[in-house]
Amino acid sequence: MRLSRRRFLEASGLAALATTLPGCGSAILPEPDVSAPGFGEKGAGTVQMWCRGGAIGAALQTAADKFHTTQDRLRVVVTPVPDAQYVTKLATAIRGERVPDLVDMDDINSMLFIYRDAFTDLTPLVQALPYRDVLSPGHMRLATRDGRTYGVPSLADNSLLFYNTDLLEKAGVDPATSLKDFEGLLDAARRVRELGDGVYGWSIGGNSPGIQGFVVQPHVWATGTDHIKGRIGSQSGNIEGNEPLRRTLEFYRALWTEDILPRANFADNGSTWGADFRAGTIGFFPASYSPAVLAADEAAQKRTGVVLLCGPDGGSSFFDGGDNLCIPRGAKNASGAWEFAKFLLDVPPQQALPEGGFTPIRSDAATRDFATKYPLVTAPLENIDKGYAPVTLSYNSLFNQADSPFGQMFRRAVFDGDVDAAISEGQHGFDTILTQAQS
Repeated sequence: MRLSRRRFLEASGLAALATTLPGCGSAILPEPDVSAPGFGEKGAGTVQMWCRGGAIGAALQTAADKFHTTQDRLRVVVTPVPDAQYVTKLATAIRGERVPDLVDMDDINSMLFIYRDAFTDLTPLVQALPYRDVLSPGHMRLATRDGRTYGVPSLADNSLLFYNTDLLEKAGVDPATSLKDFEGLLDAARRVRELGDGVYGWSIGGNSPGIQGFVVQPHVWATGTDHIKGRIGSQSGNIEGNEPLRRTLEFYRALWTEDILPRANFADNGSTWGADFRAGTIGFFPASYSPAVLAADEAAQKRTGVVLLCGPDGGSSFFDGGDNLCIPRGAKNASGAWEFAKFLLDVPPQQALPEGGFTPIRSDAATRDFATKYPLVTAPLENIDKGYAPVTLSYNSLFNQADSPFGQMFRRAVFDGDVDAAISEGQHGFDTILTQAQS
């Protein structure tokens, strides 16, 4: 589908930014002086914080409540904003010079504002953190431009491969040796499907582009390959000639044609994501912690195992989803915002994140006690350097939108079986969107 520039901007969320914020390099609002003596220490007054709604909003409100019990100088007012409105609402606030002091936003969207000089340069503050080297590099990459850092991670939402240990045992599959490449995965999924009685080897939201991008891309990243090439400003698609991508699409095509995926996956838009896995009828479920574990009952949790997502011939990766904390230029209480940000980065609040369905962003949070309490959360922390997410201004349009080129490519290749045409169409779609975003 060919998008006009106007429709592309509206679909991607860039319309508000394109009409609101000046071009790159313009100082749209005054930048707080992060080098001022006492910055980020013993603040007072109120910090206005915006965050995403739902479970993230609840988790951050809980953290703010705990912060308030530690002191009575500084109050944090947490305002949840629906995902679909976040970019536009923040851009509008910047235009009106009425910005919040701290934003907790989808890490994949951080660069939309960093690229337009809307966030405060936090480089010296981050460099001074004694634990900076254990912070999620995937999140940090999305908050860094030209060697300067404009944010820190707050929480992670990672894609991993969860599996039903009971079904694998019945099928004679050893997860320690069988889940390291596509050959092993496909053989294991076939064995589970052969158990019959409504049991399937694998499950995915086949009609949800967002889920597809979240759980399918890491198979390609595990090889050191991305779907986008170049730096922002000169990016293009890396679809045609991308052999790991082709093999990943062929892997999913085999799952579909061999009846290893439930037929319901074809129309599954994610509204009941993980229900079949939690019910015990699915062998393998690529997903995040919340639908696979947090939403499951105790019996389902006990029979669940987890590994990173592998590449066609080995390697491993996972999607470094989640949120970053940034301080907008023009913030009235930037010092208080940084004080609360440091509280959120402290080990105790990080170790409480699984209670809300999320993963810490500090690898040193995976202590022995933590691993005992949350054994299905430690895999990304023990392999934190394997996490990745692409740095681009066009993620939503490329992957999340209903007519995204990645989603269309996946469905055409997997369900229609036309892999060559799907890849060719995908290349055109990626190039068109990236060109429009950068023109």
